[in-house]
Amino acid sequence: MESAINHSEGFEFANKIEYSENGIISKKIIQQAKGNITLFSFDKGQELSEHSAPFDALVQILEGKAEIIINKQPHTLNSNQSIIMPANIPHAVKAIERFKMLLTMIKE
Repeated sequence: MESAINHSEGFEFANKIEYSENGIISKKIIQQAKGNITLFSFDKGQELSEHSAPFDALVQILEGKAEIIINKQPHTLNSNQSIIMPANIPHAVKAIERFKMLLTMIKE
């Protein structure tokens, strides 16, 4: 799988993904058996419905504002803020305004 990032080059994550009007875009940065790093952009009002994953996941907001709901508890995050979504706990993501995030999931 080709990565959205060239190896051995400096970059800014937020510059490696665009917004899609009324949409969500995801780009795999690293995909390995032991974990994934994925870049996302959400247009205002877009959301991922409640779901759970078998591994902890770190969300880093790169720009904009998002609501991360973990176990029915809402958390508003702005640029440069992060939160860990625990394994096997329901969570959802909503775009309060357009935002970009980096999702890191370690499987082992």
